[in-house]
Amino acid sequence: MGNFVRPFLDNEFLQRAFLAGVLVSLTCAVVGTYVVLRGMAFIGDALAHGVLPGVAGALMIGMPAMAGAAVGAAVMIGGVGLITSRSKLSNDTAIGLLFIGLLALGVLMVSSADSLTGDLEAILFGQFLGVNTSDLVAQSIALCFVVIVAVVASRPFLLLCFDADLVSAMGYRAAWYHRLMLLLIAATVVVSFQTVGALLVFGMLLAPAGVGALISKRIGTMMLWAAAVGVVSTYVGLLASYHFSWAAGASVVLTAVSIFFVVFTAVSIRRSIVGDRS
Repeated sequence: MGNFVRPFLDNEFLQRAFLAGVLVSLTCAVVGTYVVLRGMAFIGDALAHGVLPGVAGALMIGMPAMAGAAVGAAVMIGGVGLITSRSKLSNDTAIGLLFIGLLALGVLMVSSADSLTGDLEAILFGQFLGVNTSDLVAQSIALCFVVIVAVVASRPFLLLCFDADLVSAMGYRAAWYHRLMLLLIAATVVVSFQTVGALLVFGMLLAPAGVGALISKRIGTMMLWAAAVGVVSTYVGLLASYHFSWAAGASVVLTAVSIFFVVFTAVSIRRSIVGDRS
């Protein structure tokens, strides 16, 4: 039992990492559920990678990385809106162009700045074990913001997930709530990348929420399952990282993805058995 609990009792950095992981898991559970239900994985992935030049630029001039990530996310969302409103290009095309363009720019900035060489791994894969108090405060604020918005806008968000045309018919401004949902995704990416990194935050958005979608048909229950999977993945991933010297962020995300495939296999087998009996 000591090998499973003692590391968290004896090491303050693991306690902070676990708390950060819980906050990220709860935030991603709420936002990730909407991403999965609305099929917004592409924009989520684009935002997760699109923050790279913003982060790199912020570090080059001595600004907080989170501020740079916020700028990168704003450029992505604003750019998509500008391209789609002033051309006949589809939303996916605009996202794809900005996604690859910002990612390429970020790689060039990182590779050309000697001062960022040591920060590259932290930017891409996060600093799970290096989380500080200010990071925890920012993540707590983001979680409160996401939960409040999700509660207040629960009905139009629900309609957006299943029938976007019905949003306008019910008297809501569909475009406005779509942008609000994008804002939630951006906020989640910005505050989470510091912990799990720009490349892995997408996994925490999708994998736990995917488990929730497999198990339940109610949004609230989906979010609860997603939160549980995220917290369990954080615990197992950090424990594996401590005992085997694995990368913490990658261990957490890989655990979440593994849980998804285990649940997917179990659900598929159950459905095939039930189908055969019926």
